[in-house]
Amino acid sequence: MPRYDYRCRACGLTFELNRPMSAANDPATCPDGHDDTTKLLSTVAVTGAAAAPRPTGGGGGGCCGGGCCG
Repeated sequence: MPRYDYRCRACGLTFELNRPMSAANDPATCPDGHDDTTKLLSTVAVTGAAAAPRPTGGGGGGCCGGGCCG
């Protein structure tokens, strides 16, 4: 379930709520009971790397590319 960050305008508290995406824009009440909150824009870190280009053909290292097979 996604986690959303909110800030209370009344007391300044920043807090998180786990809620379904369908409820992402529903009003949120801060833990101190204030209703004047706003959802914060969060940045998502996506990890992973694009595949590096692989060398093709002739004369590189490695057994079969370097001529050590035979």
